[in-house]
Amino acid sequence: MFTFTEANFENSIIELFENLGYSHLYGPEVDRDTSNPLLEEQLISSLESINPKLPSRAIEEAITKIKNYEAGSLVSKNEFFTDYLQNGVPVTFMHNGVEKSDIVNLVDYDNPSMNNMAIANQWTYKEYEVKRPDLVVFLNGIPVVVMELKSPKADSEVCHIPDRFQVLYQNYKKSIESFFIYNAFCVISDQSQTKAGTITATIDRFMEWKTVDGDYEETKFADFTTLFKGMFTKTRFLDILRNFICFSK
Repeated sequence: MFTFTEANFENSIIELFENLGYSHLYGPEVDRDTSNPLLEEQLISSLESINPKLPSRAIEEAITKIKNYEAGSLVSKNEFFTDYLQNGVPVTFMHNGVEKSDIVNLVDYDNPSMNNMAIANQWTYKEYEVKRPDLVVFLNGIPVVVMELKSPKADSEVCHIPDRFQVLYQNYKKSIESFFIYNAFCVISDQSQTKAGTITATIDRFMEWKTVDGDYEETKFADFTTLFKGMFTKTRFLDILRNFICFSK
């Protein structure tokens, strides 16, 4: 009898993302600084492609700004970054001896193919502690989505969604706080239930995604693939990031 393990579940989601056009990064094979939440080489190359008319000084200034924040809460830093993600990073730089101001866009929302989108697993990150989220979605080298998974076969007596929520919010957010500065939303899933929410959401505000393409006829039979296909199709994913994340005052 085939047992659908957590590893099987993870691999099935990776395959789904690859079918949606995302590249796959296997953490142990990526040469990087595990204490840096950003994939800087990928970030630099993406920003140069998205902003071809801007000089390297402008790109460097934008990266410096998204890496450095004044003292404050995680939520306040996340709010600053979300504004950068949606509206671009305002920069001032010298060009040919003249001070200039411009906007460095972190994402090309009008041309999805211009963006580098990847799904990563076994992604170790070191800050106050060493943690390894199950899956991370990178957009142009920025970790915008974190996922925690649990196989429903592991323990039929346990309600796994609250377990996954506990891992993300009581553990990860304290242990690798800076990783979540760049977070747009999180996904928690035990295959039978798959929900998404932001870093400020309580467990009751993590919600299912009910449809892949707007057809609501089969929503009560939606499986875990519905959320991933519905939210992460490239055009819709960019639409969610740009137009459907806000901060209430």
